[in-house]
Amino acid sequence: MKQQDSALRIGYHASHEQFKPSELLKFVQQAEQAGFNAAMSSDHFAPWSLDQGESGFAWSWLGAAMQATKLPFGIVNAPGQRYHPAIIAQAAATLAEMFPERFWVAMGSGQYINEQITGEHWPVKQDRNNRLKECVDIIRALWDGETVTHHGLVTVEEAKLYTRAKVAPNIIGAAITEETAEWVGGWADGLITVSKPPKELKKMVDAFHRGGGEGKPMYLKVQLSYDKDEKKALQGAHDQWRSNIFPSAVLSDLRTAKQLEQTAMFVREEDLREHVRISSDPNQHVEWLQQDLDLGFSQLILHNVNLEQERFIEVFGDKVVPQLLG
Repeated sequence: MKQQDSALRIGYHASHEQFKPSELLKFVQQAEQAGFNAAMSSDHFAPWSLDQGESGFAWSWLGAAMQATKLPFGIVNAPGQRYHPAIIAQAAATLAEMFPERFWVAMGSGQYINEQITGEHWPVKQDRNNRLKECVDIIRALWDGETVTHHGLVTVEEAKLYTRAKVAPNIIGAAITEETAEWVGGWADGLITVSKPPKELKKMVDAFHRGGGEGKPMYLKVQLSYDKDEKKALQGAHDQWRSNIFPSAVLSDLRTAKQLEQTAMFVREEDLREHVRISSDPNQHVEWLQQDLDLGFSQLILHNVNLEQERFIEVFGDKVVPQLLG
């Protein structure tokens, strides 16, 4: 049986690359109290830049965060290299058993900055996609109670999950390009992508539907920067997120946070506006987010990329979330 949830969700993104796990636990509790009704966790081994400087282990944190709140949670994960798919199947099944129908997992092909720690060869994109699909099939089979032996791009020997959830989590396909969105439409339970201008986002939606995603839920991670004035919002975005604005092929294949930081040396503050929604006006954010909802996204995960999280949670809980949830 698959998890069903058609409710509109406005979620808080817990960025492990930017904050200590103890701080993020406090933030998700504050977000719930402020009126956010969902949350999502990143899953990195290294931050995107040395200025961010954190990277807690998301899976142990999720147990604490889900116990400390009543929010549904998701995570974006890359099985196949740093994580064996049987271990991810076990981890997700454990969370789903403890917190029924409150957990989903998005799966993508990963980034070298996280996966290179194994010392294994980093495959080309097509091979990473093929490996991802193998992992998804293995995970689903384990959740169904099967004993899995598989020799392919990943190897599994007689794996069986003895603790499973009554309702399996949804597996959401993570996509940044139209090509990937179309591909995940055929096998994923839904789509998650990142915020773009409406015309570009519409292309992602159309590609997902074209590939078989029509009628499946769509989630959006919204990268924004809100602060008490425009200058601070822009500076905060540049300080924290300038190394994460490059095309997918660049972000996927660079090895270290230092390399990403050096790549971003010549990124100007104004360049961030093309990639991050920067405004000190809550109503402007409402307008942008409403456009996302109009495209058919049912869950918006808001990632305030600067470091001023408590102000963001308070103001958006008061002036943004209620308008969107009605």
